[in-house]
Amino acid sequence: MTYREIIRTLKSHYKPENIEGMARFGIVTKKAYGVPAPALRKLAKEIGRDHDLAQRLWSSGIHDARLLAALIDDPACVTEEQMERWVKDFDNWAVCDGVCLHLFDRTPFAYDKAAEWTEREEEFVKRAGFALMACLAFHDKDAGDPAFQRFLSIVERESDDDRNFVRKAVNWALRQIGKRHIALNKKAIRTAERIRKRDTRAARWIAADALRELRGDAVQKRLKERAG
Repeated sequence: MTYREIIRTLKSHYKPENIEGMARFGIVTKKAYGVPAPALRKLAKEIGRDHDLAQRLWSSGIHDARLLAALIDDPACVTEEQMERWVKDFDNWAVCDGVCLHLFDRTPFAYDKAAEWTEREEEFVKRAGFALMACLAFHDKDAGDPAFQRFLSIVERESDDDRNFVRKAVNWALRQIGKRHIALNKKAIRTAERIRKRDTRAARWIAADALRELRGDAVQKRLKERAG
């Protein structure tokens, strides 16, 4: 399927009501067709992996095309330079999280970029750092604990940032790390308890929400069953 054919296909799914719905959920972007996620996944499966095509789709600036680019790009072909180009283009949480979840966390640069981006001031670049942490905690089953212990210290360091899309990503990373296994659960809970003592609005919310889930019966039961 060619670039032009893909763009025509995306346009054929144009739904203004979906774009309005996106805006209600904080997904605001300059150009979008409102293509449903199942249609994007189906299209990505038809196309298959194509690194060069993914670059063209990303360069289009179209929200739906960028989500599709993350689905078809080959992680083995992604460079640090590409990650830096793309992260600077993030303009909403859906593209940020989608790229981290489906592409960036599968690259060999993911752990370094996760830490590096949390030091940046741009809202969606910083969110990308914490989104990568959450995605790695969920996907990288073979990783050892030291990397995630390092992430917990970064989570604590940045827990006063009250920007909506940052604090939610900080919370997401904290919760995902704490759901890997019992030992990290205990460390994440202790991190959340320290965060709560910082007594800023962002820190209080991050800690309360994370502790509610990490101490909850569902998570504790699942971790104990996994350990047993």
